[in-house]
Amino acid sequence: MKKEWTIFAGLAAIFLLAYFLNFTDSNIQRAIMDAFYMLQWYARNHTLACVVPAMFIAGAIASFLSKETVLRHLGPKANKVEAYSVASTSGTVLAVCSCSVLPMFAGIYRVGAGLGPASAFLYSGPAINVMAIFLTARVLGFDLGIARIIGSVVFAVVIGVIMAAIFRKDEEKREAVFMQLPEPPPSRRNLFQTALFFAAMIAFLVFSDWANPSQTTIVKKDGTKMQVSVLLETTEMLRVQVEEPFGDVKKGKKLEIPIGEIETREAATSEGYEWANWMYVNRWYFAFACLAATLLMIAGWFDKNELSDWMGQTWGFARSIIPLLFGGVFVTGFVGALIPEETVGRLVGGNSIGANLVASVIGAMWYFATLTEIPIIETLRGLGMGKGPALSLLLAGPALSLPSIAVIYSVIGFKKTAVFVGLTVIMSAIVGMVFGLFFG
Repeated sequence: MKKEWTIFAGLAAIFLLAYFLNFTDSNIQRAIMDAFYMLQWYARNHTLACVVPAMFIAGAIASFLSKETVLRHLGPKANKVEAYSVASTSGTVLAVCSCSVLPMFAGIYRVGAGLGPASAFLYSGPAINVMAIFLTARVLGFDLGIARIIGSVVFAVVIGVIMAAIFRKDEEKREAVFMQLPEPPPSRRNLFQTALFFAAMIAFLVFSDWANPSQTTIVKKDGTKMQVSVLLETTEMLRVQVEEPFGDVKKGKKLEIPIGEIETREAATSEGYEWANWMYVNRWYFAFACLAATLLMIAGWFDKNELSDWMGQTWGFARSIIPLLFGGVFVTGFVGALIPEETVGRLVGGNSIGANLVASVIGAMWYFATLTEIPIIETLRGLGMGKGPALSLLLAGPALSLPSIAVIYSVIGFKKTAVFVGLTVIMSAIVGMVFGLFFG
């Protein structure tokens, strides 16, 4: 019945928008185009390289990890130090965005992981991307970089522990159901083979989703040269943020540059990040090597029935998660176009609880591709954003967004999602305000 009400609410929302929206308004027209631009950017830059591999990993988790193993290490009665240590630091290994973490979260939760460790993994996965931490320290300040990594790890554990405590009875019932499930047939692979198989797939995802750590130097056909951060790319246009002023154009200015007007594009890599840019340039060589290793293991270690079950599980995740991601990205693009950056800058100025709460809510609702939150916050800092709100946004932003909230809801339901989002927003705002008082 709940699912039917959810479908009804979605249909009602679409109906009301179609009925009342003024499509002749230039702002609405621009917002609709921005929504489609963002959806195209997401499809071109994140779906094949990020979402699809994550779906296969989630399907493999559901098919090939035994419930006993998951319950022993991540279940409600697992060793708490082990479970939360692994879950809260996983992002340093994965180095991927929330789009990749969501299917894996759904996979481990489906096979028996406790809500606490699963929530810690869900938060930490995208939040402690190592490259993002280093770039935060370099661009926004060492103190923000350190606060971000400490806050992210602590948040993951605290959120996980609170989620487990609040929903303890639900988790006990859920564990009892898992324990009553029939024993799966013995695996054809030993532990080492299974670990190697998952390592190859995760490595493929890490390399294919490797973010560009560099700014970009663009030379237009009219001779104009600019150093920018690319925020969005479609088939016909680049949306960029100017990082070095030129002519009358100031740093932080957003521009839309038609692809046809660009003569050359080159990476402008900061000192010390040459290795990360080299990895980005050569990422597909490493990714295809991991893919080849995965295919060899599939050919030698799996039978047709196992592969059929794997594909079935993968398709199950894809059909339930991908539409929510696409819809969430579209809505994010539409709403974002209606909110001027200057307005956001005024709302997050200073270090009041209101400014920190607004920054935390914006972070929780917005979709940030890996590393793009850094130049955006840099611009907001120039518009008056305090250090406290900057940290609030950094703590809430990577782990949550409208698309991810929709997916989390589909996996764990309304109450658990509301608590997870509420904890993330409130804790981010409080920690941001405290940070701003001492370091602002």
